[in-house]
Amino acid sequence: MTNARTEIGHIALIGNFLPRRCGIATFTAHSYHALRERYPALRVDVYAMDDRPGAYAYPSEVVAAIPQHDRHAYAAAARAIEASGAQAIWVQHEYGIFGGAAGDYLLALLDRTSLPVIVTLHTVLETPSADERRVMERLLRRAARVIVMAERGREMLVRVHGANPRQLSLILHGVPDRPFAPTAGFKARFGWSGRRVVLTFGLLSPGKGIETVIEALPAVAAAHPDMLYVVLGATHPNLVAHEGEAYRERLQALAAARGVGDHVQFVDAFVEQDELLDYLQAADIYATPYVNPAQITSGTLSYAIALGKPVVSTPYVHATEILADGHGVLVDFGDSAAFAREIAALLGSERNRAKLAERAYARGRTMLWSRSAEAVMAELVAAVSARPARLPSAAPAFAPLAPDFAAVERMSDATGMLQHAIYSVPDRRHGYRIDDNARALMLTAKMPGLTEAQRDKWMTVYAAFVQHAWNPDQRRFRNFMRFDRSWCEEVGSEDSNGRALWALGSVAAHAPLHKHRDWATRLFDETAALAFELGSPRAQAFAMLGAAEIQARHPGHALARQILERLSADHAALLAEARRPEWEWFEIVLAYDNARLPEAMIRAGRALGDPALIEQGLATLDWIVACQTSPDGWFRAVGTDSFGRAYAPPLPFDQQPLEAQATIDACAAAHEATGDPRWIEEARRAYRWFLGANDLELALASGADGGCFDGLTPTGLNRNQGAESILALQLASIGIAELCQPLDLGETVRAVA
Repeated sequence: MTNARTEIGHIALIGNFLPRRCGIATFTAHSYHALRERYPALRVDVYAMDDRPGAYAYPSEVVAAIPQHDRHAYAAAARAIEASGAQAIWVQHEYGIFGGAAGDYLLALLDRTSLPVIVTLHTVLETPSADERRVMERLLRRAARVIVMAERGREMLVRVHGANPRQLSLILHGVPDRPFAPTAGFKARFGWSGRRVVLTFGLLSPGKGIETVIEALPAVAAAHPDMLYVVLGATHPNLVAHEGEAYRERLQALAAARGVGDHVQFVDAFVEQDELLDYLQAADIYATPYVNPAQITSGTLSYAIALGKPVVSTPYVHATEILADGHGVLVDFGDSAAFAREIAALLGSERNRAKLAERAYARGRTMLWSRSAEAVMAELVAAVSARPARLPSAAPAFAPLAPDFAAVERMSDATGMLQHAIYSVPDRRHGYRIDDNARALMLTAKMPGLTEAQRDKWMTVYAAFVQHAWNPDQRRFRNFMRFDRSWCEEVGSEDSNGRALWALGSVAAHAPLHKHRDWATRLFDETAALAFELGSPRAQAFAMLGAAEIQARHPGHALARQILERLSADHAALLAEARRPEWEWFEIVLAYDNARLPEAMIRAGRALGDPALIEQGLATLDWIVACQTSPDGWFRAVGTDSFGRAYAPPLPFDQQPLEAQATIDACAAAHEATGDPRWIEEARRAYRWFLGANDLELALASGADGGCFDGLTPTGLNRNQGAESILALQLASIGIAELCQPLDLGETVRAVA
């Protein structure tokens, strides 16, 4: 294991943790200590799942608690893990400990990290619900390695979920290392001298099947009047919250009704490990009458075997495997008569108990926590080693893609451009929105290579959508339309209204056909006054960009000039209020389409002949470009995880195509204003992001048909190709080609660094 110690120095461990009282917490704590004892140089950061925030005094091993039902906390934990320098994540998975449907909040955490993940599954279901299946299969896709604690679990994952067998490993539940010892000394400690003790341990709940053993006791006590059945464990906290101690009281009443009250002792306590082991070593027989056949693991059964206890158990999955080959006794579920027969037989034969104890103890030697830690470390090494090393490299000299309308046409029908896709296939469930149709209208006005008939057809379709979206009664554009052409709302978002005005200005300035320019100018004149009521800085920026286009086409256009003057003044005021020495920006947070804000200031300044606005636009563009540059020199779009974090540096994921397109357009505006070739280089950097010059070195552009994937996640591409992404690529390709003419981009691109 020398290589393991040198290769893995830091991991994050996610699961319940002591002092929370449950089996997963105990397992996670013991796993932590086993790893740290076996590999003292290893740093293990524990992220504890928290069902009652503020209720637990976690030890120093816990670097953060994750409130179970707070989805934002999972994203925060992902950020902390990424920033910590951890090399891998080890997850203890049980459906009930994570928030969301079937615990799917865990996926939100894992999808926000780029680290390799190994998962230990504490439950594998034979017949999962739809949500349980969805979560498990996404977890299997995300995990580099998956650990099960029973062979049946591995078989079920392959059969039920289609798991890759090479991904799966069997590591038995770890157990403590204690010497085999006679029971007499331990019995004296608990006041059980002279009694033959049958023990069941665990948090008390109906699933433990305690009733089955109590029903067996009259026959056992008749044969062995000195026998004592000890039920050790506090009532499960969830059951206490629901009904208090009513279940324990029902069991006590059952024992009294069967006339064995003197033969049953309930120990209502959550005991620490050393005390638990003492209880186990005082027992002559250990009983696990569980009622769930699918139970994949039982820590209490593992501990009993480790201490050499003869076991009588129902045949749930873990028991059938660990007790196979004569290492214990199995009886049918709910069969009290069989429990009575087998317990009485073992109590009556010291020789048979001793033989069974010897075999159990020998098996327990193979399951020690130290061996479990070594096996887990081997899985961590395999997961980290399988992750491809990323070598620093200069960016290749990419030529811009030729604009290609095929993917836009694929996503469009006679109504307009559909919003979302499943991979490259339009998803009609989500219908249409004016945001995409406005952008498609702008693209079609500028798209080279279209025939006149193509351009006329599609401009008319997208223009008709925008026209129909206008709600004159509300003086606003609608945004979302269902596939059946019914509107989802009477008034769309501020952003969608701003984009509609921008599209109208762009078409009025650039459409090749008079009829489209005339239509756009008329609708802009009818609707643009709504810009004065917009409060969102981005919506205002979109309206300013549209007004700048109108002003360029129709110098002296009064309404366009008023929009530019008033909204640019508002943005200048925002900048003055939010600015800090290290923060040259219009808001105290970063969000989406960031570069549109400085672009709007630059274009407003040029349209109004105001150098101060241009300077403010250039300064803020320079600042956001620096924020969007990775340490390796790549363009790094401000990730969606960054949104809403006051005065905080941007986070890298998820990265979306519209950020690269916005940056190209803003750099084009800066170059037009200054003639500085630096802005051409920054635009090229942003464009190369589409082609693979990014944090994951994966191309988002689908060169075959003009498609574009929806973004970069920490674990790879979001392979859906929605309207926004396709349009961003095509508009970016047009923008970079216009900016770099007459230069040959493929010949002049230099290394990013």
